[in-house]
Amino acid sequence: MATRKAAPRAVSVYVLAGIRLFNGAAGLLTPELLIRRLDPDREPPSPAAVYAFRLFGVRTILLGLDLLTNRDERLREYLRDGVLIHGSDTATAATLGLSGRLPPRTAALTTLISAANTVLAAASLANPMKGKRK
Repeated sequence: MATRKAAPRAVSVYVLAGIRLFNGAAGLLTPELLIRRLDPDREPPSPAAVYAFRLFGVRTILLGLDLLTNRDERLREYLRDGVLIHGSDTATAATLGLSGRLPPRTAALTTLISAANTVLAAASLANPMKGKRK
C-alpha cells in the first residue's frame, strides 16, 4: 500500500484549525462556562443555550478537522465556506453588541475573535498549501 505524504499547509490554516478545534471542544464540553461569559446574570444557563453551544461545538470541531484532512480544491472550498461562516459569526456578534443584547466588552471580544477567524480564512485562500505534492 503506497502512502502519500501530505503537503504542509500554510501557517494560517493551522492557526485557524487550532482555533476551531479549541473553540469547538469548549462549546461541546463546557457550554455552561461559555454561556456564563455571554450571559453572566442567568443562573443556571438556559438548556436551549447549552444545546446550541453543543451544536456549535460539533460544527466547529468538524470545520477544524476539514482544514487538517483535505487539500487542494477541497481545502480551498472549506476555506471559502469559512469566510462566509466566520463572517456571519462576526456580523451576529457585532449586531448583538450594537443592539445591547451583549455587554459591550463581551460583544467587542466575540466580534474581534470572529473577525480574526474571517481574516485567517480569507488569507489562507491565497495559498493554503505551503508546497505541492509530488
